[in-house]
Amino acid sequence: MNEIFLDTETTGLSFKDGHRLVEVACVETKDLIPTGEVFHKLVNPQRDVPEEAFKIHGFSTEFLSNKETFDKIADELLSFIKGKKIIIHNAYFDLSFLNGELHTIQKALVDKNLVIDSLELARNKFPGTSNSLDSLCKKFNIDLSKRTKHNALLDCELLREVYINLLDAKEPKFNLSLNNSEQNFIKNKSYNKEVLKIKESEIKMHDDFIKRELKKNFY
Repeated sequence: MNEIFLDTETTGLSFKDGHRLVEVACVETKDLIPTGEVFHKLVNPQRDVPEEAFKIHGFSTEFLSNKETFDKIADELLSFIKGKKIIIHNAYFDLSFLNGELHTIQKALVDKNLVIDSLELARNKFPGTSNSLDSLCKKFNIDLSKRTKHNALLDCELLREVYINLLDAKEPKFNLSLNNSEQNFIKNKSYNKEVLKIKESEIKMHDDFIKRELKKNFY
């Protein structure tokens, strides 16, 4: 079973308060090494984007107005993640929006039992400290120079690196190539990568951890 690293951006903090998704990104890996398969969509939220949200991700109401609405991308998203382990940082937040959107259009919800919350893993490993994605990147000396705004696609790759460190596994040599433009990366789904084979012991550690986590009900 392959893994999916998933992240979203939204118009606000609560789907129940009328906020909506504006971006969904998924990066597929096998044994934590990217396969090159990527799902990435900007979404028309069919509402205004508050200034506070715009400052975080940089997507304006006008910019998103000609993008596809969620109902147009839902089937492709569900097909991309079907039957795969899904790793999300602060999964409760992202799932509340994803499943809220899916419920609204009467589609199957994302199965929480297939989701691993890296925030919960980080809190167990580093109790009493900040475990935001930014904080963990700094803790593990992961390069944040490209992260001038929150971007779901880039955050998926940062999360992959954080997750590998949380598992104490060796990080494969990997450089995300945006070809001077994230849009080119999205279009070409291209990676420049130098892969060092992960040891069998590290793969077993990863698989054992996932088996334990999938037995839990996070929510």
